[in-house]
Amino acid sequence: MGAQKSIHAGKAKIDVNVDFTHKLCAALMLQPFRNSGSPLELVIGSLCIKHPNLFGKSEKLDVLWDKGLYDSNILITYRKPRPEWLAQQSFVLQHSVSPEIGVHGLPDDNFSRSGSGGVNLSRLSAGLDLSEPASSNWSSKTSIKFEHIRPVSDEGWSINRDTHGFPVTCSGGYNDSMVVVKQESRYAKANDRSFSQFSLQIEQGVPILSKWLIFNRFKFVASRGLKLGPAFLLSSLTGGSIVGDIAPYQAFAIGGLGSVRGYGEGAVGCGRSCLVANNELTFPLSQMLDGAVFLDCGSDLGSGRHVPGNPSLRHGKPGNGIGFGYGLRFKSQLGHFQVDYAVNAFQQRTVYFGFSNLPS
Repeated sequence: MGAQKSIHAGKAKIDVNVDFTHKLCAALMLQPFRNSGSPLELVIGSLCIKHPNLFGKSEKLDVLWDKGLYDSNILITYRKPRPEWLAQQSFVLQHSVSPEIGVHGLPDDNFSRSGSGGVNLSRLSAGLDLSEPASSNWSSKTSIKFEHIRPVSDEGWSINRDTHGFPVTCSGGYNDSMVVVKQESRYAKANDRSFSQFSLQIEQGVPILSKWLIFNRFKFVASRGLKLGPAFLLSSLTGGSIVGDIAPYQAFAIGGLGSVRGYGEGAVGCGRSCLVANNELTFPLSQMLDGAVFLDCGSDLGSGRHVPGNPSLRHGKPGNGIGFGYGLRFKSQLGHFQVDYAVNAFQQRTVYFGFSNLPS
Protein backbone atom coordinates (compact mmCIF):
# COMPACT_ATOMS: atom_id res chain seq x y z
CA MET A 1 0.00 0.00 0.00
CA GLY A 2 1.58 3.25 -1.06
CA ALA A 3 2.44 5.46 -3.99
CA GLN A 4 5.25 5.70 -6.52
CA LYS A 5 5.94 8.64 -8.81
CA SER A 6 8.71 9.62 -11.23
CA ILE A 7 9.18 13.27 -12.16
CA HIS A 8 11.50 14.61 -14.85
CA ALA A 9 12.85 18.13 -14.22
CA GLY A 10 15.05 19.04 -17.15
CA LYS A 11 17.72 16.33 -17.29
CA ALA A 12 17.21 15.38 -13.66
CA LYS A 13 14.95 12.54 -12.58
CA ILE A 14 13.14 12.43 -9.25
CA ASP A 15 11.72 9.15 -7.92
CA VAL A 16 9.33 9.33 -4.98
CA ASN A 17 8.13 6.23 -3.16
CA VAL A 18 5.85 6.46 -0.13
CA ASP A 19 4.85 3.15 1.43
CA PHE A 20 2.57 2.17 4.31
CA THR A 21 2.94 -1.60 3.87
CA HIS A 22 6.06 -2.00 6.02
CA LYS A 23 4.46 0.07 8.76
CA LEU A 24 1.38 -2.16 8.77
CA CYS A 25 3.40 -5.39 8.86
CA ALA A 26 5.63 -4.10 11.63
CA ALA A 27 2.66 -2.94 13.69
CA LEU A 28 1.21 -6.44 13.50
CA MET A 29 4.44 -8.36 14.15
CA LEU A 30 6.72 -6.20 16.29
CA GLN A 31 6.56 -4.34 19.54
CA PRO A 32 7.23 -0.63 18.97
CA PHE A 33 10.60 0.69 20.15
CA ARG A 34 9.14 4.05 21.10
CA ASN A 35 5.90 5.94 20.96
CA SER A 36 5.13 7.81 17.75
CA GLY A 37 5.35 11.53 18.41
CA SER A 38 4.55 12.75 14.89
CA PRO A 39 2.20 11.63 12.08
CA LEU A 40 5.24 11.62 9.76
CA GLU A 41 6.65 8.68 11.74
CA LEU A 42 3.76 6.58 10.41
CA VAL A 43 5.12 6.84 6.86
CA ILE A 44 8.12 5.09 5.39
CA GLY A 45 9.42 5.72 1.91
CA SER A 46 12.25 7.00 -0.21
CA LEU A 47 13.15 9.99 -2.33
CA CYS A 48 15.74 9.64 -5.11
CA ILE A 49 17.06 12.52 -7.22
CA LYS A 50 19.41 11.75 -10.12
CA HIS A 51 21.15 14.21 -12.41
CA PRO A 52 23.13 12.64 -15.32
CA ASN A 53 25.00 15.78 -16.45
CA LEU A 54 25.43 18.15 -13.53
CA PHE A 55 28.07 20.54 -14.92
CA GLY A 56 27.79 19.67 -18.60
CA LYS A 57 30.64 17.11 -18.60
CA SER A 58 28.65 13.95 -17.75
CA GLU A 59 29.14 14.36 -14.00
CA LYS A 60 26.48 12.40 -12.15
CA LEU A 61 24.83 13.42 -8.90
CA ASP A 62 22.63 10.99 -6.94
CA VAL A 63 20.74 11.99 -3.81
CA LEU A 64 18.92 9.23 -1.93
CA TRP A 65 16.82 9.66 1.19
CA ASP A 66 15.30 6.62 2.90
CA LYS A 67 13.01 6.79 5.90
CA GLY A 68 12.04 3.71 7.89
CA LEU A 69 9.99 3.24 11.01
CA TYR A 70 12.85 4.02 13.38
CA ASP A 71 15.72 4.83 11.03
CA SER A 72 16.69 7.24 8.28
CA ASN A 73 19.49 7.50 5.75
CA ILE A 74 20.69 10.28 3.45
CA LEU A 75 23.26 9.39 0.78
CA ILE A 76 24.80 11.88 -1.66
CA THR A 77 27.09 10.55 -4.39
CA TYR A 78 28.99 12.57 -7.00
CA ARG A 79 30.76 10.78 -9.87
CA LYS A 80 33.19 12.24 -12.38
CA PRO A 81 33.61 10.40 -15.71
CA ARG A 82 36.96 8.74 -16.29
CA PRO A 83 38.33 6.40 -19.01
CA GLU A 84 37.11 2.83 -18.59
CA TRP A 85 40.63 1.49 -17.91
CA LEU A 86 41.03 3.76 -14.88
CA ALA A 87 39.44 3.39 -11.46
CA GLN A 88 36.07 5.12 -11.29
CA GLN A 89 35.86 7.77 -8.57
CA SER A 90 32.84 8.57 -6.41
CA PHE A 91 32.68 11.21 -3.70
CA VAL A 92 30.26 10.09 -1.00
CA LEU A 93 28.57 11.92 1.88
CA GLN A 94 26.23 9.97 4.13
CA HIS A 95 24.27 10.47 7.34
CA SER A 96 22.15 7.80 9.02
CA VAL A 97 20.32 7.22 12.27
CA SER A 98 19.32 3.67 13.25
CA PRO A 99 18.61 1.60 16.39
CA GLU A 100 21.58 -0.50 17.55
CA ILE A 101 19.63 -3.73 18.05
CA GLY A 102 22.28 -6.29 17.08
CA VAL A 103 24.51 -5.57 20.09
CA HIS A 104 22.38 -3.66 22.60
CA GLY A 105 18.98 -5.20 21.78
CA LEU A 106 17.17 -7.12 24.52
CA PRO A 107 16.23 -10.73 23.60
CA ASP A 108 12.61 -11.70 24.22
CA ASP A 109 10.27 -14.67 23.62
CA ASN A 110 13.02 -17.32 23.93
CA PHE A 111 15.41 -15.23 21.82
CA SER A 112 13.01 -15.07 18.85
CA ARG A 113 12.76 -11.25 19.02
CA SER A 114 15.02 -8.38 20.03
CA GLY A 115 13.65 -5.22 21.61
CA SER A 116 15.22 -1.82 21.90
CA GLY A 117 18.09 -1.42 24.35
CA GLY A 118 17.75 2.37 24.22
CA VAL A 119 20.86 2.85 22.05
CA ASN A 120 20.73 4.36 18.55
CA LEU A 121 23.64 5.33 16.31
CA SER A 122 23.95 8.59 14.43
CA ARG A 123 26.63 8.12 11.74
CA LEU A 124 28.19 10.80 9.56
CA SER A 125 30.72 9.77 6.91
CA ALA A 126 32.47 11.44 4.00
CA GLY A 127 35.05 10.05 1.63
CA LEU A 128 36.12 8.67 -1.70
CA ASP A 129 35.30 5.36 -3.42
CA LEU A 130 37.56 3.92 -6.14
CA SER A 131 36.08 1.09 -8.21
CA GLU A 132 38.70 -0.81 -10.17
CA PRO A 133 37.86 -2.04 -13.70
CA ALA A 134 36.48 -5.59 -13.55
CA SER A 135 38.85 -8.27 -14.83
CA SER A 136 37.60 -11.75 -15.67
CA ASN A 137 35.47 -12.87 -12.69
CA TRP A 138 37.00 -10.45 -10.18
CA SER A 139 36.05 -6.93 -9.16
CA SER A 140 37.37 -4.69 -6.40
CA LYS A 141 36.69 -1.37 -4.72
CA THR A 142 38.80 0.73 -2.38
CA SER A 143 37.45 3.50 -0.20
CA ILE A 144 38.80 5.95 2.34
CA LYS A 145 36.32 7.67 4.61
CA PHE A 146 36.10 9.78 7.72
CA GLU A 147 33.42 8.52 10.12
CA HIS A 148 31.90 10.24 13.13
CA ILE A 149 29.60 8.07 15.26
CA ARG A 150 27.42 9.47 18.02
CA PRO A 151 25.19 7.21 20.16
CA VAL A 152 21.80 8.71 20.99
CA SER A 153 18.88 7.66 23.14
CA ASP A 154 15.38 6.89 21.85
CA GLU A 155 14.53 10.51 22.65
CA GLY A 156 17.44 11.80 20.54
CA TRP A 157 19.81 12.83 23.35
CA SER A 158 23.54 12.09 23.14
CA ILE A 159 24.58 9.25 25.47
CA ASN A 160 27.86 7.59 26.38
CA ARG A 161 26.51 4.69 28.47
CA ASP A 162 23.82 2.05 28.06
CA THR A 163 20.98 1.29 30.47
CA HIS A 164 23.37 -0.76 32.66
CA GLY A 165 25.92 2.03 32.90
CA PHE A 166 28.50 0.53 30.52
CA PRO A 167 30.23 2.69 27.85
CA VAL A 168 28.76 2.54 24.34
CA THR A 169 31.76 4.17 22.64
CA CYS A 170 35.42 3.18 22.47
CA SER A 171 36.57 6.58 23.74
CA GLY A 172 34.15 6.56 26.68
CA GLY A 173 32.87 9.96 25.54
CA TYR A 174 29.80 10.93 23.56
CA ASN A 175 31.26 10.10 20.14
CA ASP A 176 33.94 8.20 18.24
CA SER A 177 35.86 9.41 15.19
CA MET A 178 37.97 7.43 12.78
CA VAL A 179 39.46 7.32 9.30
CA VAL A 180 38.81 3.95 7.67
CA VAL A 181 40.51 2.50 4.60
CA LYS A 182 38.38 -0.31 3.17
CA GLN A 183 39.22 -2.84 0.48
CA GLU A 184 36.49 -5.01 -1.05
CA SER A 185 37.17 -7.86 -3.48
CA ARG A 186 34.50 -9.97 -5.17
CA TYR A 187 34.61 -13.12 -7.27
CA ALA A 188 31.65 -14.55 -9.20
CA LYS A 189 31.36 -17.42 -11.64
CA ALA A 190 28.19 -19.02 -12.98
CA ASN A 191 26.94 -21.53 -15.53
CA ASP A 192 23.63 -23.25 -16.28
CA ARG A 193 23.84 -25.62 -13.31
CA SER A 194 25.77 -23.82 -10.59
CA PHE A 195 27.35 -20.61 -9.40
CA SER A 196 30.10 -19.61 -6.98
CA GLN A 197 30.61 -16.29 -5.21
CA PHE A 198 33.20 -15.02 -2.78
CA SER A 199 33.63 -11.60 -1.22
CA LEU A 200 36.26 -10.28 1.18
CA GLN A 201 36.17 -6.96 3.03
CA ILE A 202 39.15 -5.62 4.96
CA GLU A 203 38.94 -2.40 6.98
CA GLN A 204 41.84 -0.59 8.61
CA GLY A 205 41.38 2.24 11.10
CA VAL A 206 44.08 4.88 10.58
CA PRO A 207 45.04 6.85 13.75
CA ILE A 208 45.64 10.25 12.18
CA LEU A 209 44.87 11.71 15.61
CA SER A 210 45.73 9.92 18.85
CA LYS A 211 42.08 9.80 19.96
CA TRP A 212 40.89 8.14 16.74
CA LEU A 213 40.29 4.38 16.59
CA ILE A 214 42.92 2.01 15.22
CA PHE A 215 41.75 -1.48 14.29
CA ASN A 216 41.73 -4.13 11.59
CA ARG A 217 38.48 -5.83 10.66
CA PHE A 218 37.78 -8.42 8.00
CA LYS A 219 34.66 -10.22 6.83
CA PHE A 220 34.18 -12.87 4.15
CA VAL A 221 31.14 -14.45 2.49
CA ALA A 222 31.46 -17.62 0.40
CA SER A 223 28.39 -18.92 -1.46
CA ARG A 224 27.76 -21.92 -3.66
CA GLY A 225 24.60 -22.73 -5.61
CA LEU A 226 23.96 -26.09 -7.25
CA LYS A 227 21.05 -27.35 -9.32
CA LEU A 228 19.87 -30.80 -8.20
CA GLY A 229 17.35 -31.93 -10.78
CA PRO A 230 14.38 -29.56 -10.43
CA ALA A 231 15.61 -28.38 -7.00
CA PHE A 232 18.31 -25.85 -6.17
CA LEU A 233 20.68 -25.99 -3.19
CA LEU A 234 22.23 -22.77 -1.89
CA SER A 235 24.94 -22.87 0.80
CA SER A 236 26.88 -19.97 2.26
CA LEU A 237 29.49 -19.41 4.94
CA THR A 238 30.06 -16.01 6.55
CA GLY A 239 32.82 -15.16 8.99
CA GLY A 240 34.92 -12.32 10.31
CA SER A 241 37.07 -10.94 13.09
CA ILE A 242 38.33 -7.63 14.44
CA VAL A 243 41.50 -6.76 16.38
CA GLY A 244 42.59 -3.51 17.97
CA ASP A 245 40.34 -0.75 19.31
CA ILE A 246 36.69 -1.72 19.32
CA ALA A 247 33.46 -0.05 20.36
CA PRO A 248 30.52 -2.34 21.20
CA TYR A 249 28.66 -1.30 18.04
CA GLN A 250 31.54 -2.69 15.91
CA ALA A 251 31.02 -6.26 17.15
CA PHE A 252 29.63 -8.91 14.82
CA ALA A 253 25.93 -9.49 15.60
CA ILE A 254 24.57 -13.00 15.04
CA GLY A 255 20.89 -13.86 14.64
CA GLY A 256 17.93 -12.71 12.59
CA LEU A 257 16.87 -12.71 8.96
CA GLY A 258 19.98 -12.98 6.80
CA SER A 259 21.88 -14.63 9.64
CA VAL A 260 20.33 -17.33 11.85
CA ARG A 261 16.58 -17.45 11.29
CA GLY A 262 14.43 -18.24 14.31
CA TYR A 263 16.28 -15.66 16.43
CA GLY A 264 15.88 -11.92 16.80
CA GLU A 265 18.52 -9.58 15.43
CA GLY A 266 21.71 -10.25 17.39
CA ALA A 267 19.87 -12.60 19.79
CA VAL A 268 22.36 -15.44 19.28
CA GLY A 269 25.23 -13.25 20.38
CA CYS A 270 27.76 -10.61 19.40
CA GLY A 271 31.52 -10.94 19.43
CA ARG A 272 34.87 -9.90 18.05
CA SER A 273 34.61 -12.92 15.74
CA CYS A 274 31.76 -14.84 14.16
CA LEU A 275 30.97 -17.76 11.89
CA VAL A 276 27.53 -18.31 10.29
CA ALA A 277 26.46 -21.12 7.93
CA ASN A 278 23.25 -21.08 5.89
CA ASN A 279 21.78 -23.87 3.78
CA GLU A 280 18.56 -23.67 1.79
CA LEU A 281 16.95 -26.10 -0.66
CA THR A 282 14.23 -24.73 -2.95
CA PHE A 283 11.99 -26.85 -5.18
CA PRO A 284 9.14 -25.97 -7.56
CA LEU A 285 5.54 -26.50 -6.47
CA SER A 286 4.00 -24.78 -9.49
CA GLN A 287 5.03 -22.38 -12.23
CA MET A 288 4.93 -19.38 -9.86
CA LEU A 289 5.40 -21.04 -6.47
CA ASP A 290 8.48 -22.62 -4.90
CA GLY A 291 8.87 -24.40 -1.59
CA ALA A 292 11.96 -24.19 0.60
CA VAL A 293 13.57 -25.91 3.58
CA PHE A 294 16.50 -24.34 5.40
CA LEU A 295 19.02 -24.82 8.19
CA ASP A 296 21.03 -21.96 9.72
CA CYS A 297 23.63 -21.99 12.48
CA GLY A 298 25.99 -19.42 13.94
CA SER A 299 28.50 -18.80 16.73
CA ASP A 300 30.54 -15.97 18.22
CA LEU A 301 33.40 -18.48 18.64
CA GLY A 302 33.65 -17.62 22.32
CA SER A 303 34.61 -14.01 21.57
CA GLY A 304 31.57 -12.35 23.13
CA ARG A 305 33.39 -11.77 26.43
CA HIS A 306 36.00 -9.69 24.59
CA VAL A 307 33.50 -7.03 23.52
CA PRO A 308 33.71 -4.00 25.87
CA GLY A 309 31.01 -4.25 28.53
CA ASN A 310 30.25 -7.87 27.51
CA PRO A 311 26.69 -7.09 26.31
CA SER A 312 26.07 -10.72 25.29
CA LEU A 313 26.60 -12.02 28.82
CA ARG A 314 24.59 -9.21 30.41
CA HIS A 315 21.65 -9.87 28.10
CA GLY A 316 21.88 -13.66 28.50
CA LYS A 317 22.64 -14.44 24.86
CA PRO A 318 23.74 -18.06 24.29
CA GLY A 319 26.64 -17.32 21.89
CA ASN A 320 25.66 -20.25 19.65
CA GLY A 321 22.41 -20.90 17.84
CA ILE A 322 20.68 -23.09 15.28
CA GLY A 323 17.47 -22.44 13.37
CA PHE A 324 15.56 -24.52 10.85
CA GLY A 325 12.26 -24.39 9.04
CA TYR A 326 10.47 -24.13 5.73
CA GLY A 327 8.98 -21.46 3.52
CA LEU A 328 7.30 -20.43 0.29
CA ARG A 329 8.57 -18.27 -2.59
CA PHE A 330 5.91 -16.69 -4.82
CA LYS A 331 7.06 -15.11 -8.09
CA SER A 332 4.95 -12.72 -10.14
CA GLN A 333 5.33 -9.74 -12.47
CA LEU A 334 4.73 -7.42 -9.53
CA GLY A 335 7.63 -8.84 -7.55
CA HIS A 336 8.68 -11.71 -5.32
CA PHE A 337 6.95 -12.55 -2.06
CA GLN A 338 8.66 -14.74 0.54
CA VAL A 339 7.45 -16.25 3.80
CA ASP A 340 9.58 -18.36 6.17
CA TYR A 341 8.55 -20.34 9.24
CA ALA A 342 11.56 -20.85 11.52
CA VAL A 343 12.16 -22.71 14.80
CA ASN A 344 15.14 -21.96 17.03
CA ALA A 345 16.97 -24.16 19.55
CA PHE A 346 14.50 -23.10 22.28
CA GLN A 347 11.54 -24.37 20.21
CA GLN A 348 10.30 -20.82 19.68
CA ARG A 349 8.58 -20.28 16.32
CA THR A 350 8.92 -17.17 14.16
CA VAL A 351 7.36 -16.18 10.83
CA TYR A 352 9.21 -13.86 8.43
CA PHE A 353 7.68 -12.00 5.48
CA GLY A 354 9.62 -10.35 2.67
CA PHE A 355 9.11 -8.52 -0.62
CA SER A 356 11.79 -8.05 -3.27
CA ASN A 357 12.39 -7.11 -6.90
CA LEU A 358 9.57 -4.61 -6.91
CA PRO A 359 9.74 -2.28 -9.92
CA SER A 360 10.72 1.33 -9.26
